Amino acid sequence: MTLHRFLIVIEKAGKNYSAHSPDLPGLASQQERPLRKQKERMHEAIGMHIRGLLEYGMPSKKSHSSATFVAVQAK
Repeated sequence: MTLHRFLIVIEKAGKNYSAHSPDLPGLASQQERPLRKQKERMHEAIGMHIRGLLEYGMPSKKSHSSATFVAVQAK
């Protein structure tokens, strides 16, 4: 079994959370859920996506994304 790691981006928009993975275009979730649940949903969706690719003999995706937080002090 191969371990796959993918960056997910989660944004808060009002009462909703929107999530996507830059390395998996089209794979997204938008729900009125707690942040923890949104992370769980994306984990499940990515797992299903990768398993589906492998089941049909398609090459699995590779993650090329990374994230960095930058602190900026405003005056």
